[in-house]
Amino acid sequence: MERRLGTLDAVVIGLGAMIGAGVFVVFAPAAAVAGTGLLFGLVIAAFIAYCNATSSAQLAARYPTSGGTYVYGREQLGPWWGFVAGWSFVIGKTASCAAMALTFATYVVPEPYRKVVAVLVVVALVGVNYRGVTRTAQMARVIVAVSLTALGVGLATAFWGPDVDPALPDFASASWYGVLQSAGLLFFAFAGYARIATLGEEVRDPRRTIPRAILIALTVAIVVYALVATVLLMTLGPEKLAASDRPLSDAVAAGGLAWALPIVAIGAAAASAGALLALIAGVSRTAMAMGRERDLPTTFAAIHPRFAVPHHAELTVGVIVILLVSVVDLRGVIGFSSFGVLVYYFVANISAFVQGDADRMFPRWLQVVGALGCAVLAFMLPVSAVVAGVGVVLVGCGYRWLRLEKTSDT
Repeated sequence: MERRLGTLDAVVIGLGAMIGAGVFVVFAPAAAVAGTGLLFGLVIAAFIAYCNATSSAQLAARYPTSGGTYVYGREQLGPWWGFVAGWSFVIGKTASCAAMALTFATYVVPEPYRKVVAVLVVVALVGVNYRGVTRTAQMARVIVAVSLTALGVGLATAFWGPDVDPALPDFASASWYGVLQSAGLLFFAFAGYARIATLGEEVRDPRRTIPRAILIALTVAIVVYALVATVLLMTLGPEKLAASDRPLSDAVAAGGLAWALPIVAIGAAAASAGALLALIAGVSRTAMAMGRERDLPTTFAAIHPRFAVPHHAELTVGVIVILLVSVVDLRGVIGFSSFGVLVYYFVANISAFVQGDADRMFPRWLQVVGALGCAVLAFMLPVSAVVAGVGVVLVGCGYRWLRLEKTSDT
């Protein structure tokens, strides 16, 4: 694969994945379980994400290849660890693809047409990825600029609108269980930097570019999330926020400046499309790496001779996402996706912990905190998400065990 991407391209791809999920999807379910305590949950999720980011950066500098923690786990801990990480990533982020497609549709069309529009946007963005990663980065750059501009307009009009009286949040009712569960849900919004690590074969000077891009993208996202969460709580309050399908639009409407609503809708649609664009790229490249090792069908390892992308993996991901958008609930998939991603980073932290001194870029205590934090947040998620996540991981492990048994018999 060709090394075409620089630091800015990698940062933009990571932001494109994070901003769409974090701003326009996750704050409502987090408010439903924690109320104003979601701000504490955001701090916890951000710190765990930082620990994970440093582990990913350290590992990506040592293994600048596609596949992310699937590769890191295999190399540092063994094939089974790598498989669990890769499988968890693929299932969790495929669910995220469906969530982003549905988010896009929610902001651009009325209810009867949302499923159709979600399918169409998946088809369009799979086509963009199919044409090559340079086009992916170029489109991500435009999408991030549009979404951040719209987000700035939305926050300003929501906070300073003539009909709103912002009030400081009351934290008296926040419980620690709700806070930790909200942190697990909010972690869904911090997974975008993983897209950068999965582009290890396509960035220039990966040992320098990947760590810088991961930390820059994460820092920008944390600042944006903190601003959005605070403004939403101060203008809508926790109850209205928890019940909202489009919280930023509702906050703008409450402020009385209706002219800003189309801008917010455009920004939300652009952010969701940017997240979906980056997610398709990341999932397909992990599937490609797993295909190379025969942990998934070997056809996923195929690289297009002209466009230099894993085209079989991208087309398969697209088909699965199209099927998912027909049956999933937007809020319901967030917990499932968070479980898969937390398992993925649990393996990443352990992998970074066992690296030798020659490869060490960050202290080991960060990896210990990251691994423990991932384990705690994963099992603090809603019970349905935990049960579904454990079940699908076991199904994947069963598939790999049967394949190994079949191979040994032959």
